[in-house]
Amino acid sequence: MAPGIRKAKVRRLLFHLPAPGNLQLRTVDYHAFFEHITNFCLRPARTALRRLVLCGAVGLAGAGLASAEDKPPPPTAREILEAADRIRFPAGGFQVSVKVATLAEGRKPELHQYLVLQQGLSRSIVRTLAPAAEAGQVMLMRDADLWVFLPAVSQPVRLPLSQRLTGQVANGDLARANFSGDYEAALVREEACDKSQCHVLELKAARRGVTYHRVLYWVEKTTHRPWKAEFYTLSGRLMKTGLYRDYRQLGGELRPTRLMLIDALKEGERSVLLYSNLKLRNIPEKFFTKDFLRKLK
Repeated sequence: MAPGIRKAKVRRLLFHLPAPGNLQLRTVDYHAFFEHITNFCLRPARTALRRLVLCGAVGLAGAGLASAEDKPPPPTAREILEAADRIRFPAGGFQVSVKVATLAEGRKPELHQYLVLQQGLSRSIVRTLAPAAEAGQVMLMRDADLWVFLPAVSQPVRLPLSQRLTGQVANGDLARANFSGDYEAALVREEACDKSQCHVLELKAARRGVTYHRVLYWVEKTTHRPWKAEFYTLSGRLMKTGLYRDYRQLGGELRPTRLMLIDALKEGERSVLLYSNLKLRNIPEKFFTKDFLRKLK
């Protein structure tokens, strides 16, 4: 008799075997049971019909158990978040062009254009290309620190990631291209999003100084594509909603090429970010230094 399972328990299992796919006993019990019953099935037959039926049923149950054990566990909230980050942008070095149009009722659209260079999770440069009045401004992010270099100012100015850059766009929306480096994730529910099902993640700031205190993040279950995000203040008030749309080939992968940020406090105000010309490139570490950016001014 296999250790860990007594004869009385085996007898109960023999005559009250659950159907495959409906296994409710502990796996260790079933392993011991199958070892015992295999020995039973290999003995010389005395009651052939009963032995045939019983051993066939045990074989089916064993197949069900093996199938259940082989099934991979569902992804964790952290794994879902990291997969969604990899869809938005590459994990390594890259550059991408970003056009921002800020729209509001009764006002002319405000148009900005940026070139973003990023290496890994914690190094980025955001260079302003347009409008002409702001061209030449450069933001540098290293780890949790962000500086802006202005053409008419000799020294860089330190900025928070949460500060408004233009319209509904915060500095961190461009300078920080991932969530997994700044937030702890928890899976709070699943719900429909358009024609798909989405994981809904709650992201809480892992440290001080990140762009947002709390984010609710909708990620498609089957593809891990970002679908929507809600951004909240420290007091719990909804600031804006982000919609990830227009998935197209960008840098060799299907990625969202349009992000719409909708102001939750001022009706009708929104900013649309359009991403294009994403190129994979290894950006030297010297680029991400204040001394190097001073030379670029």
